[in-house]
Amino acid sequence: MLLQSQTATAQTDADAIMMAKNNLCIGPMYMHSSWKNYWEGTFKRDNQNLGTVSTQMFSVMGNYGISNKLNFLFNVPYVKTKATLGTLRGAEGIQDLSLWLKWMPLEKKVGKNTTYAVYGIGGFSTPLSNYQGDYLPLALGLSSTNFTGRLLADIQHGDFFATASGSYIKRSNITINRDAYYTTTMHYTNKVDMPDVVAAQFRTGYRTERWIAEALFDYNNTLGGFDIRKNDMPFPSNNMDMIAAGLNFKYTFKNVRGLSLTGGGTYVLHGRNVGQSTMFNGGVFYILRTGKTTGAVHTCKLCGK
Repeated sequence: MLLQSQTATAQTDADAIMMAKNNLCIGPMYMHSSWKNYWEGTFKRDNQNLGTVSTQMFSVMGNYGISNKLNFLFNVPYVKTKATLGTLRGAEGIQDLSLWLKWMPLEKKVGKNTTYAVYGIGGFSTPLSNYQGDYLPLALGLSSTNFTGRLLADIQHGDFFATASGSYIKRSNITINRDAYYTTTMHYTNKVDMPDVVAAQFRTGYRTERWIAEALFDYNNTLGGFDIRKNDMPFPSNNMDMIAAGLNFKYTFKNVRGLSLTGGGTYVLHGRNVGQSTMFNGGVFYILRTGKTTGAVHTCKLCGK
């Protein structure tokens, strides 16, 4: 969950940047996350049977401008996990396909230097492989199919901006490879009810056609679930909450039209039933024209129509 929500600023589902009509921004992305300490409920501890748990994600991300106000985004990740101590082996494979529609119904300029914009974003993700969600903390993911609704508002004054968003994530139930399991009561089934999630994010920083540098703050709250029991393994329907902060940047080359570099890092400040992760990411993206373009090659929001 943390890796997918902390991508660098590159016309993603979580930022206020739109691709112009008939432009496709696509490229590879790499992310690395690791933690040694984690929260067992509200108790922070380490575990000598795990050591340091790390996750690597290699993904292909893309954003296509259906119009200047409607974008289609996708992400296909390959994930590898490992622990430095103990007998648990890491996992690797294709994780979840993510698809998004990003709509900007309102953009209004006030005065010479201030622009307001509102976005509605809908997302869908589902596993692309038969990985086991009941293998935490080394599972590739939680193996649920998710539907996300997000409302995002952005204000830019000169070269400085602030973006705030709120999301609701509806998660499907999952099936695990055991006939019974215990949460706070005994369940004689292989079906697990997955609690939904609400999330909020705030971004602020410097944004021009060439440079973006931003600070971000993330809040994720699971609506239900239960705490990890003492010295037990995590479970997919645990109550996984977190507050995280990070920095992102994006640089668009002047002499190579459409080429950009992105990068960033995030640190979990506080959590419940999650690892205190340190995450870094980087990517290279290129914008392709797929037809007649009515806006600039980078983004209609930043470069004008």
